[in-house]
Amino acid sequence: MKMNWSVKTANSIMERLPRLYEDRGNNGKWSYDYGVILKGFEKVWRQTGEQKYFNFIKDNIDYFVQEDGSIRGYHLEEYNIDHINNGKLLFVLYRETGEEKYKKACELLRRQLEEHPRTSEGVFWHKQIYPYQIWLDGLYMGSPFYAEYQTTFANGEGLEDIIRQFKLSYEHLLDRETGLLYHAWDEQKVQPWADQRTGLSANFWGRSIGWYLLAVVDTLEILPEKTLGSDYLVRILENTLQALVNYQDEKSGVWYQVTDKGNEKGNYLEASCSSMYVCAIAKGIRLGVLNRKAWEAQLKKSHQGLLEEFVLLTKEGWVNLNKTCQVAGLGGADKRDGSYAYYISEPIICNDQKGLGAFLQALAEFEEVIKEV
Repeated sequence: MKMNWSVKTANSIMERLPRLYEDRGNNGKWSYDYGVILKGFEKVWRQTGEQKYFNFIKDNIDYFVQEDGSIRGYHLEEYNIDHINNGKLLFVLYRETGEEKYKKACELLRRQLEEHPRTSEGVFWHKQIYPYQIWLDGLYMGSPFYAEYQTTFANGEGLEDIIRQFKLSYEHLLDRETGLLYHAWDEQKVQPWADQRTGLSANFWGRSIGWYLLAVVDTLEILPEKTLGSDYLVRILENTLQALVNYQDEKSGVWYQVTDKGNEKGNYLEASCSSMYVCAIAKGIRLGVLNRKAWEAQLKKSHQGLLEEFVLLTKEGWVNLNKTCQVAGLGGADKRDGSYAYYISEPIICNDQKGLGAFLQALAEFEEVIKEV
């Protein structure tokens, strides 16, 4: 019997870091990373039925969500789309416990989306401090929560707004030559990192494409069947994955930090983006929107690549995930310029929460689709 990697990884996280908000640099802040890991825990809990995984989700969210539905460290008026991501766990907590505080916290985050500033065409800005900017990351942070809120508490109304945001972001960020997606677009074309003619950032960053693909499959899972426009999301998924196969490292089956520059000095195979692509393929197959025959061999190869390229077991038997880019963004106080040199200069760390969360989700989805464990 093969090792159940998702369970082993979830157990490693619980033993090493029972309180995600106490991890290095987090200092109790409301950080989107937790939501990435906890969505993986939700999947493992559903697959195993073991209560400890649900309790881990609840314990970590309960540090933040107060009885009146307020959220410790969250400020609506910052209009930061990243701050929506942890809200995805509120739905399962409310369904399982019936505690009103989770619904109230959902309503608070939904109010942010109601008021959140948008581009002239109606796509959410990434943050108040990043005006008129669409980042691929933002679709992951906001869209699945938005879709689940509308289907859970609003009779499925307004889903066309979500589909439209995907369409507009895809149209603006797609490079038609490669089929890849640029990290960000500035509608006003004034940011130092933006091309003055197109408004686009200069490079294809692996994790930003991964965020976008997860946004697509997670939203597809939530949308009611035959939702008008969901076929467009399926096309985004297929086209982007097909493009990514062209830039895969042939030997390992995984992908680079800067997607199309695998042969350039300083580039490296990166764990979080590779995990996200594996997760998107597996989930696409599970949802029936990707053809199993066309994608199964690719899925197996890339899953094996994750284990061989990035994983080391510690003497305690814990899973260590190596080679994750700690963070990458554009502009801001650090004046990040989006150059190739910038993307390869950010710290590469072990057991980054975003990487671990994407890895855990990929493992759980793979194990559900490929019944070999």
